[in-house]
Amino acid sequence: MSGLTTATTAAKRLLLGRPFRSDHLGSQLLPKRIALPVFASDAMSSVAYAPQEIFLVLSVAGISAYSFAPWVGLAVAAVMIVVVASYRQNVHAYPSGGGDYEVATVNLGPNAGLTVGAALLVDYVLTVAVSVAAAAENIGSAVPFVHDHKMLFCLLGIALVAAVNLRGVKESGLLMAIPTYAFIAGVLVMLTWGFVQLFVLGRDLAAPTANYELIAEQTQLTAVAMVFLLARAFSSGCAALTGVEAISNGVPAFQKPKSRNAATTLLMLGAFSITLLLGIVVLAQRLHAKYVLNPQTELAGLPAGYQQKSVLAQLAETVFAGFPPGFYLIAVVTAMILLLAANTAFNGFPVLGSVLAQDRYLPRQLLTRGDRLAFSNGIVFLALAAMGFVIAFGGEVTSLIQLYIVGVFVSFTLSQTGMVRHWTRLLTTETDPEARSRMRRSRLVNAVGMVMTGTVLVVVLLTKFLEGAWIAILTMALLLVMMKMINRHYRSVAEELETAAVDDDGVLPSRTHSIVLVASLQLPTLRALRYARATRPDILEAVTVNVDERATRVLVADWEARATGMPLKVIASPYRDVTRPVINYVRRTRRDAPRDVVTVFIPEYVVGHWWEQILHNQSALRLKTRLLFEPGVMVTSVPWQLASSSRAAERVDADFVAPGDTRRGFVRNDRGDR
Repeated sequence: MSGLTTATTAAKRLLLGRPFRSDHLGSQLLPKRIALPVFASDAMSSVAYAPQEIFLVLSVAGISAYSFAPWVGLAVAAVMIVVVASYRQNVHAYPSGGGDYEVATVNLGPNAGLTVGAALLVDYVLTVAVSVAAAAENIGSAVPFVHDHKMLFCLLGIALVAAVNLRGVKESGLLMAIPTYAFIAGVLVMLTWGFVQLFVLGRDLAAPTANYELIAEQTQLTAVAMVFLLARAFSSGCAALTGVEAISNGVPAFQKPKSRNAATTLLMLGAFSITLLLGIVVLAQRLHAKYVLNPQTELAGLPAGYQQKSVLAQLAETVFAGFPPGFYLIAVVTAMILLLAANTAFNGFPVLGSVLAQDRYLPRQLLTRGDRLAFSNGIVFLALAAMGFVIAFGGEVTSLIQLYIVGVFVSFTLSQTGMVRHWTRLLTTETDPEARSRMRRSRLVNAVGMVMTGTVLVVVLLTKFLEGAWIAILTMALLLVMMKMINRHYRSVAEELETAAVDDDGVLPSRTHSIVLVASLQLPTLRALRYARATRPDILEAVTVNVDERATRVLVADWEARATGMPLKVIASPYRDVTRPVINYVRRTRRDAPRDVVTVFIPEYVVGHWWEQILHNQSALRLKTRLLFEPGVMVTSVPWQLASSSRAAERVDADFVAPGDTRRGFVRNDRGDR
């Protein structure tokens, strides 16, 4: 262990906190009041950008097209109602946490399950990217510095949310609760006060963009073109539905009764999301707010240096005119919930990844919980992938959202199809009339969900494919192929090991041939010799490689003078290489006695500083790496702890013992979780 390692560990503890024992997992379960912000912040926060995406698409046809905005919002709300009702059936039928993946796998087969898994993994990554990009846009409406450094804000935001989640689910939930509930309360107050001013006090409110002229790209649209435009607006508005599936994937994180609490949380999510979505759309239309892709070319009458604000920021500025704290409060809480909405993905992605890893479709590292009982590897991977998308698309919400929601509606449709088959299968065996009636109702709900989400999926594909949805589809396809390859590898290894176990006749090696590698007659070598003798091999020999003639003669003379009781065999190395001569010698030994097992003892230093590791053990590391590929050869490292390693070990032991835990003994390291 090194000073650098100690400093790194100290920084890790400062950011993440002390590790939790595995038996503390139950204390990390979430009550409904915390589960709502943890799992539903994505769906609720999407109302901050879904309405403006509706207006953005409709602006192509001019100001008159804005009259369709409330109807598009109602269509999105109708889909939300159906999806929430459908997923309430899911969480009762499949409470294990597999969510859509489990439903599709059990009822439609492994290929459907993998399709859902790939779709959701991609959608979770895009959820993080879109959320932080939208947060940068909203806070940039109030803080020009953020607008000018959007990329930096996005990357730091992703890193912050990842760090919070690495501290553990319950702690992240407590941190998410305040901004989530503040956003809901703030927007509800804004909407209420805005409608009171309009309809009760009779005030004539107008958004900052109301007096700018909208220059339409297309003013004479055919009926077919108008329908297509409305379909595009609808598909963009359906971004408000993302995150609903996260609750079905996170049922195990709820307190008991898990399914009922998850279903109640879904109901709360739907009620809040629909209220906020429709309220923003209607108020924005009433205030004549405008939102376009390129303000400089699509809006006339702009002042010099004009910077477009989000629709929500425009509403807050208008409703709270004369009260700047109200505007800044909405801007801050909106940015916070958009930033933290990524938390939904950070809870859903690692859990789904662990389920896929358990089924051997993803690397086993995603199955392991970290120090704080979170799936650390999944969290880190998600953060890096989201950063990649943000960098690739410049942190632009409009660009990223074209890739969005494809994955979630693929999972919606396949999940509801699977649920229909689930209820149909149960109805074939159920005889109780009351239970059959309940199952029929559930099947009807899921059937309606299947038809509606399937229709939305078709609309999304038709309207967004060339705009960027093809990238998401291609990524899902590549991920699907990769998961199949990983599964094929794991199955191949399992079959190989099982076959080897069957073929093993239990016959022991005829003899054990031990080889001690000698570089000098120092304490590590002497310890390796004593340990090799203690194993009582049939043949024991010491071997050195002659890379320096003079040094080898000195070593041989010292060896003979010490009278170790065994000869020292010198292997020639005309090219001054250590590894190749040793490998060739071991192979000759195996070839001469193929039924013997060869054990190679390698003395090694255990050091306490990173720079000491560079100075020592490099030859030993290369030798071990090569010898591991030799059949019938065992490699034994014989450690010699330098003084620096003892001091480093004491620091690490003190760090890994939790406060108040006086029990000593085996402490699991987290090397596999980093």
